[in-house]
Amino acid sequence: MNYRTQKILLTGNIDDEAEAYLLWCCYQSNSLYNSALFAVRQAHFEQCETRTFFDHDDQYRCALKIRYVKASYGKLCKDFKNNKHYIGLGGQQAQQCLKSVVEGISSYNQLLNKYWNKEIEPRPQIPNYRKKRGLYQVVFPAQAVNYDEYSGICKLAISRELRPELVNKELLIPGGYGITGQDLAEVRIVPACGQLWAEYVYQAQSKTANNLDYSQAIGLDPGVTNWLTVVSTKGKSFILCGKQVKSINQRYNKIVAKYKRGKSDFYWDDYLDQITHKRNCQLRDAVNKAARFIINYCLENRVGNIVFGWGQGVKDKSNLGKRNNQNFVQIPTARLKNRIRELAETVGIVFTETEESYTSKSSFLDNDLLPKFGEKLGTGIRSSNPNKEASSRRPTKYKFLGQRITRGTYKTASGYLISADAHGAANILKKVAIQLKLSLAEVGRGILTVPKRYDLSSLTKSYRKRSEAVFLTPFATAV
Repeated sequence: MNYRTQKILLTGNIDDEAEAYLLWCCYQSNSLYNSALFAVRQAHFEQCETRTFFDHDDQYRCALKIRYVKASYGKLCKDFKNNKHYIGLGGQQAQQCLKSVVEGISSYNQLLNKYWNKEIEPRPQIPNYRKKRGLYQVVFPAQAVNYDEYSGICKLAISRELRPELVNKELLIPGGYGITGQDLAEVRIVPACGQLWAEYVYQAQSKTANNLDYSQAIGLDPGVTNWLTVVSTKGKSFILCGKQVKSINQRYNKIVAKYKRGKSDFYWDDYLDQITHKRNCQLRDAVNKAARFIINYCLENRVGNIVFGWGQGVKDKSNLGKRNNQNFVQIPTARLKNRIRELAETVGIVFTETEESYTSKSSFLDNDLLPKFGEKLGTGIRSSNPNKEASSRRPTKYKFLGQRITRGTYKTASGYLISADAHGAANILKKVAIQLKLSLAEVGRGILTVPKRYDLSSLTKSYRKRSEAVFLTPFATAV
């Protein structure tokens, strides 16, 4: 069993009274979160000891000692059971809000431990307060939900204090698709961009295809115009076009810049909420289509491994200019990677993430050295002479036989001009070939051929049926 989430838009699909009540609950949840976090932070600062020191400028300073933050869920429930925000939300919904405070503190303590072990930089900060008079999600656990899968209606619990004030006396919202009351874990009411969403979290039965070949794999090289370039160990290659995603972001940025001209950088209104909501829905649709397309390809071709090349922190440190930074940073590639991983796990495909250092420089067809960035090597600098005796000094610069001559073209030592992105995807497979026991004998054929390009905007619902057909065969089993 694994957990899945369905997201349903509530704004415009529920009556005005229900929408007003849910918005009020989101406001109460935000206030309760800040109140509980204030109590935790103040108790922590009172227990912290003060230390004195001289800084780098020889200035005498005083600061609190860094230590773990203590937060007890039971104590918070006891202290806030008479709080007006706790009472207004209702017991079970308020308890879920307090749990989120404890989870945030727990995450901070774990990050602080990694910081002390010099695993991360910079030092993490204690969770801060949410925006005053803002909105925060409200979580209804399964005990507070009456779900009818036959009528498709979900009935949410209402606090006793506000029940007499409601005209309808019931809080009804549209249900999800294919969800039963027994499998439902919780319902989250999430405010975003001026809209209300219902997220149904439920347990789903996983189906694993038994006829997958785990000696085969596909390598995924992420980009911008070529959102995903794929090369398989069967000698095939294709590209998922990212021009649609670029166009969505460019149009959104243009409209926002024109609308906010002459206004403050922090100005925001309902119109900006509306276009942001539209843009987020379009990107969400593109991510789901691209991820489903990759999974369908693996199921149809019995490929059991997906290798995704990923550069950690590349967006945080990108310096490509104003225009290129805007195109690169706003592409939701990380969300696409996580979505592919989630879908792969549900069908039994092994997902592997690997670093992609030097994959665009090292020549795959010339069997160039493919090092890892920052690793210490005692071998010679050039990979063209593998029999050369090892050098005792660390190489300061790698030299490769091939060369990337343009943005999309790579030139090998023999003079072949190939797709640079397909070449990078092949090197991503090479990174984990030994680990996954892959044969790269036919990968070169996928590099030398022109990859077929797929446009996400032209995909129809039939691409979903192809993967469903695989599970109708006797080779699939339920777990």
